Amino acid sequence: MAENLDEFGLKSIVDNYDLFFIDIWGVVHNGINLHNNSIEVLENLSNLNKKFVLLTNAPRPNSTVVNFLKKMGLNNYYENVFTSGEAALKYLVKNLKDQKFFHIGPPRDFDLFKSFEKNKVSSIKNADYLLCSGLFDEYEGDLNYYKSLFLDHVHKKMICTNPDLIVDRGNKREFCAGSVAQVFKEIKGQVIYFGKPYPPVYNLSSDTKNKKILCIGDNLNTDIKGANIQNYDCLLITGGIHRQEISKYKLSQVVEKYKVNINYFQKDLKW
Repeated sequence: MAENLDEFGLKSIVDNYDLFFIDIWGVVHNGINLHNNSIEVLENLSNLNKKFVLLTNAPRPNSTVVNFLKKMGLNNYYENVFTSGEAALKYLVKNLKDQKFFHIGPPRDFDLFKSFEKNKVSSIKNADYLLCSGLFDEYEGDLNYYKSLFLDHVHKKMICTNPDLIVDRGNKREFCAGSVAQVFKEIKGQVIYFGKPYPPVYNLSSDTKNKKILCIGDNLNTDIKGANIQNYDCLLITGGIHRQEISKYKLSQVVEKYKVNINYFQKDLKW
């Protein structure tokens, strides 16, 4: 049975672990503001010389997310950030650097392919592969648009740089790249995912060998499922993306629905 850490905090189990994978969006911030209790956790982990990675399914390079966190007011731990976009970038540069791609996503994600922007094509017909980082601003709520866009191109490979289906920006819920990739898979397209829950992102972001690891996150589909796949312990933040489900049903029912296991839970990450 999962242990509730609301009363005793992360400090009650911190000595059991060598490495912490901590989600950013939904744990460290809500898309608009930093969570002060989470920053206190990072400070205490650092003071104890505990290794941690701020591992996020953000479809942009590490440097872009670091700049975003700076604007929010985070003053430290920039070197701990690792994004799904960074993992995808390493793969793209190594394996597809000379191939033409069609980008699905908003202009704020253009940093992802800055080093090979010359290969970007404006028509999906001319693309060797599809690079999905999110949704077009003008079709951010219309998944049917993407089904129509992809119908004649299911033979092309899609690279998805954020497996998340949805995210909460403050109180607003938005689709993510994973939802677009799901549409592509439903019409029999092939998708290569980068980010949680897929294993490569963990080993790319840190040395995990012979370490006792705890994953902390609010998303059962990515943070917790990824921990389960890797056989790492996990702490679910219940006040995040699943808060409405958890308030309506028992936590055990929600966890069972997503076919995952959790070791600990906490409403918000607190020391």
